[in-house]
Formats: sequence, structure tokens, C-alpha cells
Amino acid sequence: MLHGRLLSYIDEVARTGSIRKAANHLNVAASAISRQILALETQLGTPIFQRLPKKLVLTAAGEVLIGHIRQTLKEMTRAQAKIEELKGLRRGEITVAMMSGLASNLVPGTVKEFRVRNPRVQLNLTLFNTGTEIQSAVANGEADLGIGFDFTRDSNLKVLARAVGRLGAVMAPNHPLAKRGNIRLSDCIDYPLVIADTSSAIRPYLDAAFARAAIDLQPAIETNAIEIMRHAAILDNGITFLTPFDTEFERRAGRLVYVTVRELAQDAQTLMLIGHERGSSAIASLLAEMLKTMMREAAE
Repeated sequence: MLHGRLLSYIDEVARTGSIRKAANHLNVAASAISRQILALETQLGTPIFQRLPKKLVLTAAGEVLIGHIRQTLKEMTRAQAKIEELKGLRRGEITVAMMSGLASNLVPGTVKEFRVRNPRVQLNLTLFNTGTEIQSAVANGEADLGIGFDFTRDSNLKVLARAVGRLGAVMAPNHPLAKRGNIRLSDCIDYPLVIADTSSAIRPYLDAAFARAAIDLQPAIETNAIEIMRHAAILDNGITFLTPFDTEFERRAGRLVYVTVRELAQDAQTLMLIGHERGSSAIASLLAEMLKTMMREAAE
């Protein structure tokens, strides 16, 4: 690995075409630059500069090396800027675009922990109904991070983390089916069904599963609000169909139970954390790391 100071020496000599000029710009002895370049050429077994009478010119090997050097220096500058931002310290503003079901269940615990560690950072949590809206907010710079299910591929976005959650039946702990290890869709139809409506990413999975089972889906309640699905299951002896991500808080609190459904065993949603392809601020990256940990733990 090349020493950071040597990278600067080679870059400056390549720019100026002279060890003396580079030494003046960098305020170091010309002999020190010359000695380190000669040592590197010996190590590489080939010259990186052609010594002309009045100028040093990069050789073919030097051209290859200088590309690597300049990319490394750029990355170092970006890293230093992020470190300075953190030293500043942990100020700023982060906007997270998310689906409403996650805002009231999975995310709040992570947000609380982040706020304890970074009390001077302002968090904006913006709710959207669809994954397309979340992706657009991140791509357009309206949000630093986005979290939701089954995002489509977008060249402007980077997937920072993903975790898979399988759809299952969700009900109150005192429900007659709550103690079963697994159930079938036919077991559920004698109870009020609280179903995601057609605007939800969940609904296509349910429609397909009920069709395969040759069961006519007749919901007692249809809604696009996961909060309503959870509360209806708790209060109305109903059954809804969600992933563990959607019910993590209530399950830990003992208010809901998740039961595997045979016909849904192969149906899963992918929870995804996304950021812009160009990267995030240092403080947003800290929140992203905490959200990644949250996703891993919820999927276990």
C-alpha cells in the first residue's frame, strides 16, 4: 500500500513535470521526493517517470499508477470531509421516507436510540403510501434514506440493506388459532378477515394464495393502513396477514401472535433500505447502519 504522502508527491510531480516545482508547492525537500520516487520505481521494477532534459513525463506504467493515485486521493478527501462532519459534531438534518406501517412499529425503537446518541440531529420521518413514491423521494433528493418493501431497480438508487419476511396470519394471543404451529387459509375463513386493499404491496400475494386454495376471499375489512389491520386483529378477534416486520413491536409486547400459513409459506416480502447512488452524508450513514441492524434482528 502506498503511503499517503508519497501519493501526493507523485501526483504533484506528474502535474508540474518537475521534482523541484513539486517540492516548492508541497514545501518539502526535493531530495525527499526524489528518494521516495526512486524507491517506488525500484519496488515496482519499472520507471514511472521518463526523465527528459527539462521535464519529467509519466511512462505507460506511470499513467496506470496515476489513475489509481488520483482516485485514492479523491476518496481520501471525501472520507476526511465525512470525518470532519462527525467531529462537528453530529449535527444536521436527515429525512427518511417510509411506508406508514413501519413508522408505527419497526422504526420508532431505532429512532429513539439514534436520538439518544445524536440529540442535535433533526429527524424528518415522511410517510408514503407506495414504494414508487419512496424511491422517487430518495432519487430526487427529497429524502436521504428510504425504507419499504419490494422496491424496483433504479440506477439512481443504491440498496443499502435487505431482509426477507414471509407473510403469515396475525391475530391476538387469545385467538382460537393462536396456539397452532401452522394453519391453512381454510382455517381462517370462519373469522373476520382484515385484508390489505388493492393499493397495498401485500394484496397480490394474498389474491394469488386464495386463488390457489380455491377460496373466495371475503374480507370483513379492507384497508391500506397496517395500523388498522393490527388493531382490528387485537380488538375484533380477527385475522390479518402481515410479515414479522409489520408486527415486531406488538409481538414483543405480547399483543399479537404471528402464525405460519401453509399456502403463504413461499410468499415473502423484502424489506429494503435505500439511499442515493451518489452516497449519503456521514450522519445519515450512521442512521443507515442502525436501521440495518434493526432489519437483521427483526428478520431473525
